[in-house]
Formats: sequence, structure tokens, C-alpha cells
Amino acid sequence: MYDVLVVGGGHAGCEASLAAARMGMNTILVTGNINNIADMPCNPSIGGPAKGIVVREIDALGGEMGKNTDKSFLQMKMLNTKKGPAVRALRAQADKTTYKEEMLKTLKNQNNLTIKEGMVEDLIVNDNKIGGIVLANGEKIESKTVILTTGTYLKGAILFGDTKYSGGPHGEEPSLHLSDKLRDLGFTIKRLKTGTPPRIEKSSIDFSKTKLEPGDNVCHNFSFSKKVEYDVNDQVPCHLIYTTPKTHEIINNNLEKSSMYGGYVEGVGPRYCPSIEDKIVRFKDKERHQLFLEPESLFYDDIYIQGFSTSMPHDVQEEMVHSLPGLENAKILKYAYAIEYDAIDSRQLKPNLETKVIDGLFTAGQINGTSGYEEAAGQGLIAGINASLKIKGEEPLILKRNEAYIGVLIDDLIVKGVIDPYRLLTSRAEYRLLLRHDNADIRLREYGHKIGLVTDEDYSKFKKKISDIEELTNKLKEIKLTPKEEINQYLDSLNSSRLLDGIYLYDLVKRTEIKITDVTRFLDKEYDEDVLEQVEINIKYEGYINKELVEVNKMLEYEEIIIPEDIDYSNVTNLASEATQKLNEIRPISIGQAMRISGVNPADINVLMMYLKKGK
Repeated sequence: MYDVLVVGGGHAGCEASLAAARMGMNTILVTGNINNIADMPCNPSIGGPAKGIVVREIDALGGEMGKNTDKSFLQMKMLNTKKGPAVRALRAQADKTTYKEEMLKTLKNQNNLTIKEGMVEDLIVNDNKIGGIVLANGEKIESKTVILTTGTYLKGAILFGDTKYSGGPHGEEPSLHLSDKLRDLGFTIKRLKTGTPPRIEKSSIDFSKTKLEPGDNVCHNFSFSKKVEYDVNDQVPCHLIYTTPKTHEIINNNLEKSSMYGGYVEGVGPRYCPSIEDKIVRFKDKERHQLFLEPESLFYDDIYIQGFSTSMPHDVQEEMVHSLPGLENAKILKYAYAIEYDAIDSRQLKPNLETKVIDGLFTAGQINGTSGYEEAAGQGLIAGINASLKIKGEEPLILKRNEAYIGVLIDDLIVKGVIDPYRLLTSRAEYRLLLRHDNADIRLREYGHKIGLVTDEDYSKFKKKISDIEELTNKLKEIKLTPKEEINQYLDSLNSSRLLDGIYLYDLVKRTEIKITDVTRFLDKEYDEDVLEQVEINIKYEGYINKELVEVNKMLEYEEIIIPEDIDYSNVTNLASEATQKLNEIRPISIGQAMRISGVNPADINVLMMYLKKGK
């Protein structure tokens, strides 16, 4: 019998398998096709707004996605550099071939991990407790815990135009019966939809009509463990183009032919990553929409048209593509399609990603209603960790909303649920100035080391960084500059006001025009760039950070008011009927969580708190 059995080899499955195996669990990963492990059937990138911070959080906890991206990227870019640190995020153009190969190599070399091909069609359940899985060929595999990371394979269906047939990405066979089994066990099943754009032969594109989008001219890394140096001039560029009036005309004239507008789609599509026809309809006032031409791999010639997802029939796709600048003579290598699949109601999950329905059954990724590789990987890591902690009899790892975007993601899923595929956005995090790209290790490294996923060597590096941050901060508070002429001349060169009185370096760095590197000449020791960056952000945004910390402390007071598991909200008099229904359905673990449930008003919270205080 295995300790942890993971179903599905996508980004969630990879992180779940590695986490469990590294925590000493006898782990097996069961997937339909080993060659599709860590596949990127859609966008060939890792990171971006909010998502890039999730990848840093995965790495801080000891996960693999950041390390693997650093091994396989084609281009690295820090986004939103002209904005505040709360919204800066790293994005990598990944090589789809190398990414898969490197992840598979890591999985195969991992101790305690077995990989097996097979299609899972049923679960072994005894007295509402998981016991393993049943493959399509009838083979049974027993396990103490099971993590479902099925992606888009649950009753997956491919759609374009009026054509619809069963299938997963790349024409793989879908799982046709597992979601029915889940429904029989008491899960609410939803139907969701996502899609992908056409792939174009690179040599058929006239890039002279596009705008070059190169990578950054400085090195970036997702992983905190190892700094990867690379030739910034050797990065593969992307290119920017826009839709044309002709593109819009073609789409509007053929709307009824698309799967979505022709009535062939059952599932709900993503609000924040809609198809191009959906954009044209929903944003009629926009004259054009930006599209990015992105390379998929050095090993083949496909160019991905980011932002051009569609479910139009193939002949209309030809017209649409040829209406774009530089693509007048483009050759389509793969046509776009929409894909529908089954998912569960994520409100049937506990905060540790274990299901409320079946003891020992965990779920992660698109089966929970999310979209995106990063969201999936973050959930997979947490599910793998918590399945292992459950077996060890230890408390689960539950990240709070002020600790990680992963915490925001999971809390949103279990409290609010999803109507359309969930995508992380910086706007979803109320404490986003605390949840930055630069401080993911400071927020989460301790957790990663405690559970055994962060090595002693990496932890030692982290502790030195923390020590250096404290040391530098104290030095800046102790070193005082006086209004000497050479000091004022130096400030003149920085376009900063002259000194009339003495000033501590700490207060000097608060000046908008002064960077921390401008004051390092007054120090007796050199510090790493990430230490300097951390201290500078803490100083310049001190007021805003302290304000958010005050709000966090208020929130944590409510999070610490625990609601008994066996409470029957129907017995709480004066609760609104909608609140009673939602509370009984979602069963929040704390008052803080109850406050975030749609339909539960402040008056309901007051009633509930009075009920708890009376000890009922």
C-alpha cells in the first residue's frame, strides 16, 4: 500500500508527488501518458502578474516549478517595474520541450516516487474513507491518501465550430467515468471551459510588421536556492501585434459559427482569459486588442498567438489569422480549439485541500475550478504537503491571506467557490504590499524548512539573508551624515536637497530620488542585491506596510475565533435565511472565514458571535 497516490501528471501532480516523496512518503504518480508530464498545452509561459509571485512562493516552500523554469526558459522579464513593488512580478517564456524533459528527469530521480501509466476510472472508498484507485483495465492500487489532479481530462471534450468530440489536449483519451463516480459519492460537479489559440509556422511570419519585445537586460531567477547566470543577449524575443478592423469584421460576421456563440458549449469559460470572439463582443468600444507572438520551443517552429484563443471553425480561423499584421501569409500548424471538462465545487474542500466528502481524498488544480499552471502547481504543493502531514498525524499547513497568494487562492476557492475558471489577480489580495515577489522567502521559508522540503543548506543561506537585512537596517539607523560640503555636493549630483542639519541614512533613503545604492558608499560592508532591495522597500514603503499590518492584526483576531465543526446554523436564531443556507453549506472554520462568504452580512456575523459567546 502506498502512502500518497497522485492522479495526473500536470503541474499540480508534479508538485504534489515531489512534495510527498521528499517528505518521506511512499508515493506513486499515476498518469495517462508519461510523455505528457508537466505539459503546457496552452500558454508557453510561467509567471506574470500575481502568478509569478506564486512561483516564488512555491520555491520558498521547497517546490519545483521555479527551479525547473530557471533551467528551461527562453526569455525572462520583470513586469510592472515602473509601478510599486506590490505588483511587480517575474514572467518567463518557457521552452515547452525542455520544461517537460527537466521535470520528468527530476521525478524519475526522486527517491520514494514511482511513476505509472494508466487511466483512473474509479476510487476505492470504504466508510467515506479513501482506500485507493481503480484503473480502466480493472487494476486496483491501494493508498492511504489520494490526490486528484486531473486537469481538463474529466469528460474532456474538444470543440471548434459545430464539431465536438471527446478528448483531452493533444488528442489524448479523456477520463469518461471518474466524474460520474465523484457525483455518486456526493460531489457537486460543474462544467467549465477553456481554450487555446492557433499555432503558426515561424518562417511564414513577416516580423517586420511587428514590435519587438525582448527579455530584460539583467539576469532574473525564480528560485531562491541557486542563482542562474545567463547571457541576457541570447534570449529569444517575443513580438507584439494588434487585431485589425478586418479581424473584428470577420469575427462579427461569423459569430454563430463559433462553438460558444453557436450554442455548442455547455461549460462556463474564463472571465479573465476570454476567447477573441468573446473580447470582440464584450468590449465593442475597443478598436483593437493586443496580441503577442510567443515562441514555444527551440526544438520546433511553432509560434503561439497569445490573446487569440478561439473556437471558430478552421476556415474562419484561416481568415482571422491572415487579417493580422505580419500574418497575411501565415501557415497554421495547429488550429485553435475550446475544451470542456468537469470540475468539483471547491466549497466542498477543507482549507488543507482535503475534501469534506471523502476522508483522505485531496484535490488540486483545474478539478477545483482554477485556470493556470501556477495556480495548479501551488495547490498541488499544498495538497502533497497536507496529505503527508495527515499520514504523520501532524497539523496541516494552512497559509493565511496575509502570508501568501497561495493562501488567498485556496481561501477564495473554499469560501467563495467559482462560477468560471478562477485566475489569480493582484486585486484579489487585500494585503498585496505584504505579498511581494521579493519577500516570498521571508514569508514562507520557515514553513518549508519545518516540514522538510527546504534543505539545511538553503535554510542557512536564508538565515544569513535575514541577519544581513537586520544588520543593514540597524546600520542605516545609526550612521548620520552632517551638512559637510562634500556631502551636499554629492546630494546635488543626485538632484536631492542639501542638508541643513544632520540626517540618518535610514531617513535619507526615504527620499523619493534616493536609492539605497546611493548610500552604500557610507557603509563599511557590501551586501547582496536582494538584501539591499529588501531594506529599501521596507524603508520607502514603511508607512504603507505598517498600515497593512494593522489591518492584518484586525483580521487575525477574527481568524482566531474558531467555529465548532458540529454547529447547526439552523439553530442560530435571528440569522438571515441566506446566511443560514450558506454557512451550513460551506461550514467555515472561523469567524474570519465566515465574514468572507457572499450572502453573510455583518448583522449575521454579530448574531453568530453572540451565539458562540453564549457557549451554545
